[in-house]
Amino acid sequence: MSYRPLADEIRPSELSEVVGQEHILGPGGLLRRVIESGQVPNMIFYGPSGVGKSTVASIIAQRTNRTLRKLNATTAGIAEIKEIIAELDTLMTPGGVLLYLDEIQYFNKKQQQSLLEFMENGKITLIASTTENPYFYVFGAVLSRATVFEFKPLTPEAVQSAVERAIGILDGRRGSPVSLEDGVLERIVTACGGDVRKALNSVELLFSAVRADGVITLADAEAVSQRSSMRYDRDGDEHYDILSAFQKSIRGSDPDAAVHYLARLLEAGDLISVCRRLLVTAAEDIGLAHPQALPIVKSCVDMAREIGLPEARIPLADAVILLATSPKSNSGINAISNAMADIQAGRHGDVPDHLKDSHYAGAPKMGRGLTYQFPHNYPNSYVAQQYLPERLRGARYYEYGENKTEQAARKYWEIVRGE
Repeated sequence: MSYRPLADEIRPSELSEVVGQEHILGPGGLLRRVIESGQVPNMIFYGPSGVGKSTVASIIAQRTNRTLRKLNATTAGIAEIKEIIAELDTLMTPGGVLLYLDEIQYFNKKQQQSLLEFMENGKITLIASTTENPYFYVFGAVLSRATVFEFKPLTPEAVQSAVERAIGILDGRRGSPVSLEDGVLERIVTACGGDVRKALNSVELLFSAVRADGVITLADAEAVSQRSSMRYDRDGDEHYDILSAFQKSIRGSDPDAAVHYLARLLEAGDLISVCRRLLVTAAEDIGLAHPQALPIVKSCVDMAREIGLPEARIPLADAVILLATSPKSNSGINAISNAMADIQAGRHGDVPDHLKDSHYAGAPKMGRGLTYQFPHNYPNSYVAQQYLPERLRGARYYEYGENKTEQAARKYWEIVRGE
């Protein structure tokens, strides 16, 4: 008998057996209602690996009496699609074809376009799956003809029910029960990162290598999952989602959440992204409310890059906590954004003559710099004169932030300017 992976052997055959995805498959869930209606449209299943996408596609094919054909876009091409099309209206596919196309993001535009005709005439029902955001990776014409359903990582509680079922099956095969040390089950269901397939593979491996006394130790469970199976792809959605949450947690002044996302980034070894985002955040979100945060963070980043991981986590944690607990101001980025908006819209104008370079012999004849007033010759090194182009006279780009540092600067200049 050929080997059949445990994860495949215990794959659910009914919706009631599918773990997780309550938001779309629970009682009253939209996808559940669609499946129960029997009128299944073209769909795109978006979500990480091992959360039930292919399982649900198989159940749909069974419930709707369609012939299931599976292709993986990493290896398949237009030729394989044509072979499936050739089966239409034959005895091989009496109820029609449900094509499950895994990893559709690997199909190029031409390959995805080849699906359109058959999606429209209803001869093929397409369920495409992807681990990447379909709105970035799937051709627009395909998206417009399909409904997107997002599958989420499974909670440890959801994974545990599948793991316990697998343990029961393997226990029965042995004839003698296996005992698990304290913490083994928790380690398996938490270290898989919400991927039930990984969890079941771990169970299968642990049972195949069980000790003579029939005990699965915590050390063995840790050995098969030496690193947490945290989802992270430096070129994928998770990368940008975590970086986004990282900066937003700092901006939101939550040091605990900020350190959490820092830990996830560092666990993935992504030192470069952390350093870059910290520098940006220091300028963008703390800025003029705590000007000294900028050089401090730069020093922490330089130190982290010099010493490398794992020690780099220490100065980086200091930087993250400093920024998260600092007063916040985005007046700097707002000012430059407003100014650039004017430039991009064509609102600029000629530099005033008194500000133009006058360090050459012919400058006075051209009226350059003749009326310029040198601020340091005046009290408080300030004298009122026109700096903006005449066309932009009175334009205001910078607004003082509502923090102690900027408000102190505002009060100072109100006094100096006599406002």
